[in-house]
Amino acid sequence: MHITPEASDRPDYAMLAKQVASILEGERDLVANASQFSAFVYDTIADLNWAGFYLARPNKAGTGEELLVGPFQGKVACARIPFGRGVCGAAASKRETILVPDVHAFPGHIACDSASNAEIVIPLVQNGKLVGVFDIDSPTLERFTLEDQAGLEAMVAAFLDATDCI
Repeated sequence: MHITPEASDRPDYAMLAKQVASILEGERDLVANASQFSAFVYDTIADLNWAGFYLARPNKAGTGEELLVGPFQGKVACARIPFGRGVCGAAASKRETILVPDVHAFPGHIACDSASNAEIVIPLVQNGKLVGVFDIDSPTLERFTLEDQAGLEAMVAAFLDATDCI
């Protein structure tokens, strides 16, 4: 059984997006802002066990791109994820947010932390180029709602507005 937070316990995403803009104001560096953003999300949104970035980089074979772990909060993570593999790779390939209520039902899910049960991954697209993805995991099944998705997408938009990713 899972416990879904009451409506009153839900984050005020409009306020959080403004706080992101304020925290990142005056700094454009990708690593610095991704570090701050990950820490902020992990600290302010309840019931998470991982929040962080995977950045698009050339793969080791030199035949395309893959995702390489970037700044994050949580347990040690998978270092490299091929495009199209797992939730992060699927979000990168499709360039769309993927909300997964139960990761165990997601075909090809990559279990970096066996405690994770729900996940949301938001692609980072700047100037038409995929920069990477922002990945959030929770130990609670069905943790993320469409309201969370919209709010987190607004926070990621604030991050992208404040950051030189390319």
